[in-house]
Amino acid sequence: MDAQLVYIGLAAAFGLFMAWGIGANDVANAMATSVGSKALTIKQAILVAAIFEFAGAVLAGGEVTSTIRKGIVDTGPIAGEPQLLIYGMLAALLAAGTWLLIASRNGWPVSTTHSIVGAIVGFAAVGIGVEAVQWGKVGTIVMSWVVSPLTAGFIAYLIYRSVQKLILSQEDPLAKAKRYVPVYIFLAAFTITLVTILKGLKHVGLTISLRDSYILAIAIAVGIAMLGALFISRIEADPKAEKKQHFVTVERVFGILMVVTACGMAFAHGSNDVANAIGPLAAVVSIATTGEIGAKSALPIWVLALGGGGIVVGLATFGRHVIATVGKKITQLTPSRGFAAELAAATTIVIASGTGIPISTTHTLVGAVLGVGMARGIEAIDLRVVARILVSWVVTIPAGAFLAILFFFLFRAVLP
Repeated sequence: MDAQLVYIGLAAAFGLFMAWGIGANDVANAMATSVGSKALTIKQAILVAAIFEFAGAVLAGGEVTSTIRKGIVDTGPIAGEPQLLIYGMLAALLAAGTWLLIASRNGWPVSTTHSIVGAIVGFAAVGIGVEAVQWGKVGTIVMSWVVSPLTAGFIAYLIYRSVQKLILSQEDPLAKAKRYVPVYIFLAAFTITLVTILKGLKHVGLTISLRDSYILAIAIAVGIAMLGALFISRIEADPKAEKKQHFVTVERVFGILMVVTACGMAFAHGSNDVANAIGPLAAVVSIATTGEIGAKSALPIWVLALGGGGIVVGLATFGRHVIATVGKKITQLTPSRGFAAELAAATTIVIASGTGIPISTTHTLVGAVLGVGMARGIEAIDLRVVARILVSWVVTIPAGAFLAILFFFLFRAVLP
């Protein structure tokens, strides 16, 4: 009984640490475009993320216990020694959390998914055996490093070019913005609603057929677009501000749109990425209480709340470092550019969840921001910042694996 409490206590502490790291690093990505484009202040972004990330994690983040056993590791060889898997999951949580702390401190936007995958691969290789790692699955994840930023970058480039052509280069950009922005609101709301239905609701146990998912997403998007059109129709031009900056009123229209995309991205992210913190935690709780590796047990609500709470605290205390990198340092963002990047990232996530490719929210959003920069020419991008980000991506899986190996041997020596 004592050992069981020690395991669950440590898992809760390390799970909270990992959730804090997700908040400090990953949520900062989801909010960076809104803050960088000045559509939201940092305090407003934290408030939006607190509500929607927490709601996404608790309402739609369940059923993730299996995420960690989703083909990355074959636990068959250690069926008789469940405590080995407990040490491994504890080591993976602590290792991934530690790497996220280092990355967030330096302002590197890294993938929390890759951090935990790297950590699990590291422990499995030494704790179970190299052959227990499903290397094909790991290969697919490595491939997504290239595919997701390129896809998001390409879509962001196209979206921002359309904004330039339809609105920014026209005689009366404000009138054109009032006409076309509700269409963009529809697209954004449709994409983000679809992300939420496809990624989030299956965790709650609600299964909606693909056809019904699309119908529901279209209906919700039409409602949000009509509401957005109502707000936009009330925006009046400000001649004084227009003198100083030509597109200031148009950008205010896009500012409304950014708030819609920020809320949606936060909910979709909370429902999806809370798994990285609570998957291993749920596995430890399950093994510690049942004594078996494969036992399916209900996910306690405190585990989801711990994950959601940790994410919010991470963003509030440490998120500003990564927000500065993605929102301000890669390329200069305005609400119209930030919107193009966020819509492209959300679209890429929809495509990926439909095809089952494991992608990183981080890589997708950074790729999208780069795509918007490219639409303005290569000189609009700070290539040194991009180079540093790329190096941190490559290092993430090996760093997670190395730290997990160290912690695994430590726990095996010390714990009961």
